[in-house]
Amino acid sequence: MPFVKLVKNKAYFKRYQTKFRRRREGKTDYYARKRLIVQAKNKYNAPKYRLVVRFTNTDIICQIVYAKIQGDFVLASAYSHELPRYGVKVGLTNWSAAYCTGLLVARRVLSKLGLSEKYEGVVEADGTFSITEASDEGARPFKAFLDVGLKRTTTGAKVFAAMKGASDGGLYVPHSERRFPGFDVESKELDSEVLRKYIHGGHVADYMRELEEEDEEKYSRHFSRFISAGLNADNLEAMYKSAHAAIRADPAAKPAEKAAGEKTKHYRKQRLNAKQRKDKVRQRIAAAKRLASKE
Repeated sequence: MPFVKLVKNKAYFKRYQTKFRRRREGKTDYYARKRLIVQAKNKYNAPKYRLVVRFTNTDIICQIVYAKIQGDFVLASAYSHELPRYGVKVGLTNWSAAYCTGLLVARRVLSKLGLSEKYEGVVEADGTFSITEASDEGARPFKAFLDVGLKRTTTGAKVFAAMKGASDGGLYVPHSERRFPGFDVESKELDSEVLRKYIHGGHVADYMRELEEEDEEKYSRHFSRFISAGLNADNLEAMYKSAHAAIRADPAAKPAEKAAGEKTKHYRKQRLNAKQRKDKVRQRIAAAKRLASKE
């Protein structure tokens, strides 16, 4: 057999690339995703719902998502930039805001499904560990599994704040107390007072008091938005308590109000119909003929 040189072209190297694009880009943990979306084979079209929690520099995103062959579909969503409507005007990416966002998405999806009155969850957050149990009458609680994405699941992480808010909001999210702030590894017990402090912004209040005593200039610079909003270490807890009550009273999403005469911006090109495409081709041919005649 004569010697045949192996040409290492694009087709050759494509075989050795990582299979999924989002795995190559480091955006999706497919090992976790496969187990989060797999459905029971003995239940026809019974999707497995996920509580998806994501963080940006300025926002917290909580969504109830389920997977189909076509892709992911969002059943309900909540964002921390909605919290000013409920009285939380600053600190929209901290632990307490993540709890509020989780509570908001839970109450929103339960209202959408008509389960909000049957499963109220923990009305007054006291930091105790609790899981929503099935009612004796009627439908079972809405079940969703926590999807943390690529976030590290360290003890006290903000993803668990959103999960705690969703659980207290009435969703059935299977979890344990091991990753909440206040859990003692040696005694294997949760200090509910520590968790309650985090839910109501107590850790932020402690830092505000400490910084104000040590360096007042740094305090006024670091907490300038809190000061301009009339907030201090003493009234943070009241703000979060009233926000929880307001979320439960009206969790429905409200579209942003547009000014009179304001048009919606379209960033994607509009799809042309057959007549427009043919006309576009005729214009190009005519332009090419004009250019050729000038030469």
